[in-house]
Amino acid sequence: MAFLIILITCFVIILATSQPCQTPDDFVAATSPGHIIIGGLFAIHEKMLSSEDSPRRPQIQECVGFEISVFLQTLAMIHSIEMINNSTLLSGVKLGYEIYDTCTEVTVAMAATLRFLSKFNCSRETVEFKCDYSSYMPRVKAVIGSGYSEITMAVSRMLNLQLMPQVGYESTAEILSDKIRFPSFLRTVPSDFHQIKAMAHLIQKSGWNWIGIITTDDDYGRLALNTFIIQAEANNVCIAFKEVLPAFLSDNTIEVRINRTLKKIILEAQVNVIVVFLRQFHVFDLFSKAIEMNINKMWIASDNWSTATKITTIPNVKKIGKVLGFAFRRGNISSFHSFLQNLHLLPSDSHKLLHEYAMHLSACAYVKDTDLSQCIFNHSQRTLAYKANKAIERNFVMRNDFLRDYAEPGLIHSIQLAVFALGYAIRDLCQARDCQNPNAFQPWEQIQSKCSKECSPGQMKKTTRSQHICCYECENCPENHYTNQTDMPHCLLCNNKTHWAPVRSTMCFEKEVEYLNWNDSLAILLLILSLLGIIFVLVVGIIFTRNLNTPVVKSSGGLRVCYVILLCHFLNFASTSFFIGEPQDFTCKTRQTLFGVSFTLCISCILTKSLKILLAFSFDPKLQKFLKCLYRPILIIFTCTGIQVVICTLWLIFAAPTVEVNVSLPRVIILECEEGSILAFGTMLGYIAILAFICFIFAFKGRKLPENYNEAKFITFGMLIYFIAWITFIPIYATTFGKYVPAVEIIVILISNYGILCCTFIPKCYVIICKQEINTKSAFLKMIYSYSSHSVSSIALSPASLDSMSGNVTMTNPSSSGKSATWQKSKHLQAQAFAHICRENATSVSKTLPRKRISSI
Repeated sequence: MAFLIILITCFVIILATSQPCQTPDDFVAATSPGHIIIGGLFAIHEKMLSSEDSPRRPQIQECVGFEISVFLQTLAMIHSIEMINNSTLLSGVKLGYEIYDTCTEVTVAMAATLRFLSKFNCSRETVEFKCDYSSYMPRVKAVIGSGYSEITMAVSRMLNLQLMPQVGYESTAEILSDKIRFPSFLRTVPSDFHQIKAMAHLIQKSGWNWIGIITTDDDYGRLALNTFIIQAEANNVCIAFKEVLPAFLSDNTIEVRINRTLKKIILEAQVNVIVVFLRQFHVFDLFSKAIEMNINKMWIASDNWSTATKITTIPNVKKIGKVLGFAFRRGNISSFHSFLQNLHLLPSDSHKLLHEYAMHLSACAYVKDTDLSQCIFNHSQRTLAYKANKAIERNFVMRNDFLRDYAEPGLIHSIQLAVFALGYAIRDLCQARDCQNPNAFQPWEQIQSKCSKECSPGQMKKTTRSQHICCYECENCPENHYTNQTDMPHCLLCNNKTHWAPVRSTMCFEKEVEYLNWNDSLAILLLILSLLGIIFVLVVGIIFTRNLNTPVVKSSGGLRVCYVILLCHFLNFASTSFFIGEPQDFTCKTRQTLFGVSFTLCISCILTKSLKILLAFSFDPKLQKFLKCLYRPILIIFTCTGIQVVICTLWLIFAAPTVEVNVSLPRVIILECEEGSILAFGTMLGYIAILAFICFIFAFKGRKLPENYNEAKFITFGMLIYFIAWITFIPIYATTFGKYVPAVEIIVILISNYGILCCTFIPKCYVIICKQEINTKSAFLKMIYSYSSHSVSSIALSPASLDSMSGNVTMTNPSSSGKSATWQKSKHLQAQAFAHICRENATSVSKTLPRKRISSI
């Protein structure tokens, strides 16, 4: 009796599993009503049973091989639609769904597609033939799926008739990117082109150049193989063998082909790396038998199976070697995990796949989690329909962790993106329409709709807080970045050395080369000032030449000294022209050297004059003796100038200034002279400063001389102007950037040059031109007498002392006749110095006229 019951049960099971569907609703996996219906295609079963009828009839047979991973993908679509319905995205509008099981068969998928295209709200499910489907209202508004590229291509060609949007979540065949052949197809994963290119690059970088490849005999496999061959050749990778397996499990030769492939791998012992473009069930069978044959290789996995839990749970899977794979981008699927905890709350009458899963779960209740997937796979639909609902609910709760472990995050995230992309498209269409009316819009209108507005060139996409890559904000490209296409994910960087771009730019612009040009208004102004300085030097030279024998000119050291100083000023003014114009190696080396040497020579000449003043009017006998030994004008000038020449020469030899292309500014290239050595530049300027300071000290001590002939106090003022100008120059020069850096140095040179030139020569020119009555020998001697009377009570100069070369002077001071002999000696020496100066400034003087010290300036 018991045997009879078992036999009847088995017969019922076999009968149930082999019975084809009677109505179209029989192969609907899950359904839910709504204002807008979304279709879904998922290969929940891995094959369809073959018909035993002869001749064969056009029937949809029963599907077997329940696949847990695809079951979870179907649940991901249901969960995503429920998330939209529970949100404010489509306020007042509910999304429904019709999900069909393709059984991994193109014919089944096309049958489901025909139902998608059938006329909405029609008692007879028919697809009308029309020349224009613009106003046609089909059963669904869009389709999610299918997973396999082979099925997706066939379905897409049918959906193209009505331009119904089809969003792929796993179909990666490169050909699907062709908008001419597949105008209504969209996807949330990249095409195989990028994956294959990365594979070939990885293999090449790893040093593997002798590999094998295994693909499926369908559009997906053949396209992947052809693309990989091209990329392998480009990366100098050779393919030892190419094996092609049947695309579907229903093919009876699949076991034979897998065995033949494994024998090929064993024969090709030198091939240690194998690229695998297969489906999960292919890889499962391939690896299971490879473990039995002790085959150990490096396997390069495609995104179809790289993260499949079904593969990682194969017993002793580690024996096959190492697997290196590429996977889809992952997202946050925590809400989906929570959804899995409440599967028992879904209505089983409208979710046949859920009911079937519960039956198989009951049949495998005592199977470990590691073997549960294979156990379920071996059972067909409705085999254990007699199980009680409470037992099913209990099994759901007990096996929640199993489902969570089998969820592939990359694919789940991809399905979520596909559903939400349609949700945002529908939202845009429903903003001005009543989408509670199913006839509010046609499917083809969604293709024109986007979650976000198109980002124009000059902008980039910035993903919002939403995890959906189709929803983004447009952000302007920052400076020095650009985009030249719409919806670019990131801005491209310009070559900062040669190009620049403004904010929101669509292209890069060449940087403009800048330097202190001759046409620049500031450069013209500085050149005019330099030219005026040169003219002033020439005028002074002419004035002094025409008044060669006057006391003022002679007291300035004579025409030769004046000419040397004026020449130095001329060269200083002329050196400013080397700071203007396009920098060249010659101008960079010349400008600092010319200025440094000429300015040093100028200061050296003024230094000797200051020293002569101090020598003439020093009251300290010891200091006067020291100054007499020190006072060697020509030697001083040559020595001081020679040191500067040595400094500049060493600078030019070891670290000469050169032309530098400065690209640090965002929009321009600055051509400038790089000084070569800051130390040498600072040494040159510092040496001039030391000479100027010594000159300032000497001049300061002789500042109280006869007013009309006194040069000392004006030298003091000139040196002060020099110090103020160059002390101010240091911080300004250090903080100035760009083409006007040379202008800063020109200004300082002009200020210091004008300061010294004016303080040295303007007072004398004023006397020569405007005070001619005091520029005579008699007035000169009278001024000396007056200054002597003011300085001391009485000074007597004997006639003999004026004629003799020794210049002896007899000095009497009634009020101080009792002074010490030392004081008398000091006065005597000073009188000698004045007598010598007087002799230089007058060729013949009255022998009885009192004489006094005069300035050498």
